[in-house]
Amino acid sequence: MIDVLALAEEHLTLARASAHGRSAHTYLNEGTLRQAVIALTAGTVLGDHEAPPAGSLHVLLGRVRLVDDDGRTVEIGAGQSAPIPQRRHSLEADQESVVILTSVVNIGG
Repeated sequence: MIDVLALAEEHLTLARASAHGRSAHTYLNEGTLRQAVIALTAGTVLGDHEAPPAGSLHVLLGRVRLVDDDGRTVEIGAGQSAPIPQRRHSLEADQESVVILTSVVNIGG
C-alpha cells in the first residue's frame, strides 16, 4: 500500500528545493501500468514530450494546464482528472501543484 498524500508532500518539498522546480517518483510499475507522483512549483513547465499510449492526470493540489502541440489547453484543478492528449504536449503549473500520472506503456512493442 502507498500513502500517496505523504508521497505528494515529500515530493513537493523536494520540488521547492530543486533548481528545476520539480520532483517525480514512479511508485507503481505493474506490467503495462505506471503511476507516478509529479510535484511542480508555480510556473514550472514540463516541456513538449510524447504521450503514452493511454494516460490520465489527477491533480491532488494546485492547478495545471495540459497544452498539446496544436495549442489546445485543458486546465485541471485540485480534485479533477483528465485524459492525456494523444499527441505531443506540455504540462504547466499555474500554482504549486502535485499530480498523479497514470499511464499505460507498451512493453516489447
